[in-house]
Amino acid sequence: MRFDLVTLFPGFFESTLRYGILERALRSDLASVQTHDLRNWTHDRHRTVDDRPFGGGEGMVLKPQPIFECVESLGVSPKSSRDLTRESVILLSAQGKRFTQSTARRLAALSRVVLICGRYEGVDERVSQLLCDDELSIGDFVLSGGELGAAVVIDATVRLLPGVLGHEDSSRYESFGLGYEASAELTPDGVPRSTHGAGGLLDYPHYTRPAEFRGVSVPEILSGGDHSAIRRWRRQAALAKTLANRPDLLDGASLSDDEREFLADLEAGSRS
Repeated sequence: MRFDLVTLFPGFFESTLRYGILERALRSDLASVQTHDLRNWTHDRHRTVDDRPFGGGEGMVLKPQPIFECVESLGVSPKSSRDLTRESVILLSAQGKRFTQSTARRLAALSRVVLICGRYEGVDERVSQLLCDDELSIGDFVLSGGELGAAVVIDATVRLLPGVLGHEDSSRYESFGLGYEASAELTPDGVPRSTHGAGGLLDYPHYTRPAEFRGVSVPEILSGGDHSAIRRWRRQAALAKTLANRPDLLDGASLSDDEREFLADLEAGSRS
């Protein structure tokens, strides 16, 4: 998979690409990242990339011409004939759709993604209208530019590529992971599974050694060896954590009657 980054600060990514899972994926040629300095597509001695907004207002706006020329030089198809199952051009913008794990899974199925990093007050709207397939935002806040957002998108997407994580189930049995199926109660080796797919909710709590730390012990059920019981406990713990921290994720979630009753009891207990 190839990422192309259109940015005013290509040096920003030198550190973010050099560590952890992302660095290993790039070194193993499971993914590649190329940065493109937007100022290389300007035609004046000041290498101007921005201008004042029509209609007045604060700040400066990134001009369309350098962005169009840069992206068109990369050999991606025109928007009108672009195969969105293979490639996509995306603008990082505070005005964009919220980037989610579902978005990352969709991007991970592509061969190529071009990320345009916005700056200043914004980007000329014709970039979104005529060049981009999507606008994405990583949250309900404003950053100085799209570079941090692009780094988040790359990291979240690359870790979903086959062969990047140490175990093929690692990206499933975590927060926002895929749903749980009854057929998944056994591992490929026929061992009862103690984990539970998140189904778009938050992950369950994790514990490691020591079994007791500063007066708090690991839940006894996790040491009992009953994989089915552990799986049930983890599912309920994940539901409780989601209710406490991200109740919005429960809207439309696929829940059993027992799970809905469990959540109702939790909510009743919190009100009493």
